[in-house]
Amino acid sequence: MFPVTRMRRMRTDERIRAMFRQTSVGIDDLIYPLYIKEDAEDGKPEEISTMPGQYRYSVDDAIEFAGLLEDSGLTSVLLFGIPEHKDAVGSSAYDENGIIQQTIKGLKEQTNLVVMGDVCMCEYTDHGHCGIIEDQYVQNDETLKYLSKIAVSYADAGVDVIAPSDMMDGRVMAIRDALDDNDYVNTPIFSYAAKYASTYYAPFRDAADSAPSFGDRKSYQMDPANFDEALREVKSDIDEGADAIIVKPALAYLDVLREVKQQFKMPTIAYQVSGEYSMITAGIEKGYITEDLLDETLLSIKRAGADMIISYFVPQLLGIE
Repeated sequence: MFPVTRMRRMRTDERIRAMFRQTSVGIDDLIYPLYIKEDAEDGKPEEISTMPGQYRYSVDDAIEFAGLLEDSGLTSVLLFGIPEHKDAVGSSAYDENGIIQQTIKGLKEQTNLVVMGDVCMCEYTDHGHCGIIEDQYVQNDETLKYLSKIAVSYADAGVDVIAPSDMMDGRVMAIRDALDDNDYVNTPIFSYAAKYASTYYAPFRDAADSAPSFGDRKSYQMDPANFDEALREVKSDIDEGADAIIVKPALAYLDVLREVKQQFKMPTIAYQVSGEYSMITAGIEKGYITEDLLDETLLSIKRAGADMIISYFVPQLLGIE
C-alpha cells in the first residue's frame, strides 16, 4: 500500500522496464502475405492503391522479395493468387501450372521459408464469391469438392501449410480427407475458423481483385455481433482436424482471440488484415498518429493470445522498402 508500495519504481527507466516486460513481438512471430499476379511484369511490382507500400508481384519478383525477407529473419509467407483467367468454378486455382503452384515450387527451391497457401475461390471465380454459385447462392457441399482440389494441387506443388479461408461448413474435414487420400498426411491445416464478415477487408478485395459481383459474403462469413458462434466454429474445425486456428480480423476481435486461445489451447494465429494496415498507414502518413502505434497494436494482438500474427507491416518492421 502507498507510500510503501510505489508502482512507478518499476518504470524508472528503460532498463528496468525491459527486465519485466511480459509481451514481445519478434520477426519470427510474423507471417507475411504475398500477392502474386499472373500478368504482372517482372521487375515492375504493381503498388496496391488502397494499401500503400504493398504490391502485386510476378512469380520471379515474389520469390526474390520473399528471399530478401528471409535473409532479414522472416520465417513464413502466406500466398494469394490473382490469375488472368477466371471462371465459374475457379479452375485456375487448381491448375498444376497455376500462379500459386508456380510460386510454391519456386519458393521451395530457392528459400527455406514455411510456405502457406490460402485456399479459397474468390480470387479465381468470375463472380467473386468463395464457392460454386447456383440460384445466386453459394452451394456449400459442392464447393467442398473444389476446395479439396485446390488443397491437393498446392500440396503437389510442395506447400508446407494449407490455410482454408472460405468459411464453408465441413471444409476442414473435406480437405483433410483429400490430403490424406493423396499421401499428404503430414501437411497441416491452419484454418480460418473465426472469420468475420468485416468491412476491414475492403482493401484486400482491391488487392486480390476479388470483390463479389453481386450480394455479399454474409451467408458464409460470420456476423460481427456474434461471439459464441466463433467458439462453435473453432471447435468444429478442431474436431475436423485443424492443426492451428486463425482469427480474422485481429484488432476488433481481440476478445474472440483471447477466448479461443484460453479455451482451446491450440496454436492460434491472428490476421491483421488489409483494413487495419491501411488505417494505421493512413494515420501515420497524415501525422495523426506516430509509428509507435504499430508496435502497440502488434503487442495488443500478441498479448490477447496470438502465437503468430499475419501482418502486412513485415517489410516496414525489417526496414525493407
